[in-house]
Amino acid sequence: MLLTHFITVRDVARSRAFYSGVLGGTVVLEENPCIVKLANGWIIMNPGGGPTPDKPGVTLHAPEEPDDVSSFLNLRVADIEKCHREWSAKGAEFLTPPIDRKAEVRCYVRDPDGYLIEVGQATGMLEGIFADRPGAAGQ
Repeated sequence: MLLTHFITVRDVARSRAFYSGVLGGTVVLEENPCIVKLANGWIIMNPGGGPTPDKPGVTLHAPEEPDDVSSFLNLRVADIEKCHREWSAKGAEFLTPPIDRKAEVRCYVRDPDGYLIEVGQATGMLEGIFADRPGAAGQ
């Protein structure tokens, strides 16, 4: 089994350039659909569209409100400061710099269509230190 993540994009070439050029993925297929191998998974990208026989009643579209999120891609890296520095230099726009959350250091970046991507590095959790429960102090 191979886990892949499909995203609906407005501009395949622009998204392909982000996932390959900025995040360092390898283009497996240019279009129809575009597939970029990212670490040990694949990002599949195609423009939106209306229902098909195998998904009746379903319409695909890129996010309209980037701050209204129901899911996000989660990437784990060995050196978040290095990723933040290198990806920023290649044009990635992070919401904040990496922030220490006790269990991990993490930050978020958006792709060209506004999809949210969490970038994190395990730190405290490697020593049994975990994040505060929701609603606890510091949240």
